[in-house]
Amino acid sequence: QVQLVESGGGLVQPGGSLRLSCVASGIVFSAYTMVWYRRAPGKERELVAVISNGGNTNYANSVKGRFTISRDNGKNTVYLRMSSLKPEDTAIYYCNVRIGITAYWGQGTQVTVSS
Repeated sequence: QVQLVESGGGLVQPGGSLRLSCVASGIVFSAYTMVWYRRAPGKERELVAVISNGGNTNYANSVKGRFTISRDNGKNTVYLRMSSLKPEDTAIYYCNVRIGITAYWGQGTQVTVSS
């Protein structure tokens, strides 16, 4: 079965950096677009970054220039490098893949940006 496992979250000071990882299993990872979402307290889920199977990327305006999405098909892993973090980046970050009409999600990893 499809499984996505995120890691790398934590507490970081404003201006700091983190790198999130999402390891996928049960899929031909290289064939699929991978997406990072986040949900901040009291807010709706927000798309953060997308990377296609060909390596094309796209970002939410709120993170453009600060976050970088990348993938390692040999490791079945998608990364989200986050820098210049702000308190408003505090959220649970989720990895996502859509296969046909079905969306698969990881359990999420908490990122807290606070001094």
